[in-house]
Amino acid sequence: MITIKSRSEIEKMRVAGKITGLALVEISKHIKPGVSTAELDKIAFDFIKRQGAVPSFLNYNGYPASICASLNDAVVHGIPSKDIVLKEGDIISIDVGAYKDGYHGDAARTYGVGKISAEAQRLIDVTKQSFFEGLKFASHGAKLGDISAAIQEYAENNGYSVVRDLVGHGIGKEMHEDPSVPNYGRKGKGVKLASGMTLAIEPMINAGEYDVEVLDDDWTVVTADGSLSAHYENTVLITRDKAEILTLYDEV
Repeated sequence: MITIKSRSEIEKMRVAGKITGLALVEISKHIKPGVSTAELDKIAFDFIKRQGAVPSFLNYNGYPASICASLNDAVVHGIPSKDIVLKEGDIISIDVGAYKDGYHGDAARTYGVGKISAEAQRLIDVTKQSFFEGLKFASHGAKLGDISAAIQEYAENNGYSVVRDLVGHGIGKEMHEDPSVPNYGRKGKGVKLASGMTLAIEPMINAGEYDVEVLDDDWTVVTADGSLSAHYENTVLITRDKAEILTLYDEV
């Protein structure tokens, strides 16, 4: 069931969203060669707890960490580890959520580690922009497929592929609510958007083919062809006019 949030619920989601967005900013300050993904996870945990919130991902369906840290060909759900140490030229996708006063925020970014290749930077940039292309259609009365089609068109026009097996989602009291938000689709199709809906829109874009596989840890999703993947996500509030991004704060 798709939920329409009241004014008081939206205010609580703004708070959770702000904590989530600022957690990414805090994590990003520490992304450099020689840092382990376990260290980044602790930074996120400590920051979120200091805000009086709880990491949304920790113990969610058994997930063992506060962030997902997905390196290079990992699309999503990479488990932080002290044995995974960032190297110059890597790219890393950080996905994080914060839960406060009964509501969740959810957001993700892909960062370069030190100096990265022009090809890797282009993938990161196109993935981010594909989100904003979709956002143009996130308004009251539009169809969900309008967002999906815009993301797909932008990514594919730039020579990349859109992951099919993983999608965005509604968000609120639960981390994952209806509706599902694919990053591919047809204009004019799908659920009609309405003011008060809150969506986690999250393009996952591969440099190669869109096929993915799950590793033996039963969490980490990687590209089947070993190509790089990037991820960009925000929690978004649908309004009568321009959509409001609840998790976008100063990025470094």
